[in-house]
Amino acid sequence: MKLLLDTHIWLWSHLEPERLARNVRRALEDPANELWLSPVTTWEVMALASAGRVVLTPAAADWIRHALAAAPAFEAPLSHDIALAVHETGLRHKDPADRMLVATAQHLNLTLVTADQRIVKYANARILAN
Repeated sequence: MKLLLDTHIWLWSHLEPERLARNVRRALEDPANELWLSPVTTWEVMALASAGRVVLTPAAADWIRHALAAAPAFEAPLSHDIALAVHETGLRHKDPADRMLVATAQHLNLTLVTADQRIVKYANARILAN
């Protein structure tokens, strides 16, 4: 299975793995599964750190580089087609990061791993719910 990690799932997998549901933890640890990460997640983590909503040590950019090296994932491309698909996500809220991640999952045929109930309930994409 090809799993696109929502931002909080990626952060939890590094900082608070106990927050991951057993089925999600197993899926992330299964070597048969491919883990994917979007540059949108990098952008969102940087925004969260800048706003003080998440504290990363060392500095956020260094933490992200280390986390990417420690647990490599495929980089989900961000394309014009994905940006255009944002309007077809089925989401009823306006969070641009969520909409981009759902569009990425749809466009690249990935399963989005998330605990966000707004996405689980409304997105027109394959979801692995935490």
